[in-house]
Amino acid sequence: MSLIIKPCNFCNRPVAKGSGTMFAKNDGTVMWFCSSKCRKNMTVLKRDPRKFKWTGKYVKGGIRK
Repeated sequence: MSLIIKPCNFCNRPVAKGSGTMFAKNDGTVMWFCSSKCRKNMTVLKRDPRKFKWTGKYVKGGIRK
């Protein structure tokens, strides 16, 4: 039995096998989420994970456009 651990596409936390949510887009890309909070922030609210301190992708000092 292999333990496949994938990072969450929003917060970068590990998603263990058998947990989390797999979201398949129409173009064929697959996104993994650890919780519904992450899924809603990414898909419904279209937020950037680099702007939130609770994510692993947070950039201190801001992001440049």
